[in-house]
Amino acid sequence: MRSFNVKLITQAVKDLFIETNNVLPEDIIYAISNSRKNETNSLACSTLDTLLLNVEAAKEINVPICQDTGMAVVFLKIGQEVFLEGGNLNEAVNEGVRLAYADGYLRKSVVADPLNRTNTGDNTPAIIHTEIVPGDRIEITAAPKGFGSENMSGVKMLTPSAGREGVIRAVMDIVKSAGSNPCPPMVVGVGIGGDFEQVAIMSKKALCRPLNVKNSNPFYAQLEQELLEKINSLGIGPQGFGGNTTALGVNIEYGPTHIAGLPVAVNIGCHVTRHKTIIL
Repeated sequence: MRSFNVKLITQAVKDLFIETNNVLPEDIIYAISNSRKNETNSLACSTLDTLLLNVEAAKEINVPICQDTGMAVVFLKIGQEVFLEGGNLNEAVNEGVRLAYADGYLRKSVVADPLNRTNTGDNTPAIIHTEIVPGDRIEITAAPKGFGSENMSGVKMLTPSAGREGVIRAVMDIVKSAGSNPCPPMVVGVGIGGDFEQVAIMSKKALCRPLNVKNSNPFYAQLEQELLEKINSLGIGPQGFGGNTTALGVNIEYGPTHIAGLPVAVNIGCHVTRHKTIIL
């Protein structure tokens, strides 16, 4: 048994959200740089150069990479041998978000009611996904999600007869519909399986996997590569200006499902797909 005061979680969440909004993950930077080397469209090349300059400037002067500092999404893995003390877990996470968006001068974008639209003023509440796992550690992943890309995401409830080709069509339909709206080059998270809500969570988790880490299942790793090639053949290009860099990567997460179902979810991330994980 290992004891944790929830104040440690508050501090970790605060630090994570300030850093993730100001510093892009190295795998994303590498993917943009590598795409620049292989890009043939001159306008796309200059656009990618500008994106890289913006990322470097944000890191250098410690300001957000994008003005949309996102809705705070938190994935928690809590070891079953962990004892939490000193307060409520969800309240501790939200306090970390509150402090990050105040002290980090990050835009507060959350409204308390979806129709009456009153801003909460501190970017809370966060979206919190908690999983109990073996061990005595706590893993925290912060993934601020802007809604220019979130609004372009979708879920399709296919039937098993759709098969592999039906999954490809579903993903491509959502990406084509998104077009230039999610500020490409995008990162495409795909969930396959589960049920209506689980498949969407899988697609968001997929966005948190580094682009240089492919699916451990060769079947799905090959599907990731095939989808990436098909998406980049669309010609949407960086910021919609054309070119062969529409997506930086496609990550798939999959899970068991019902005999009558084949759910597919696509969670689109912009070129500023932010995430960072720490283990306490």
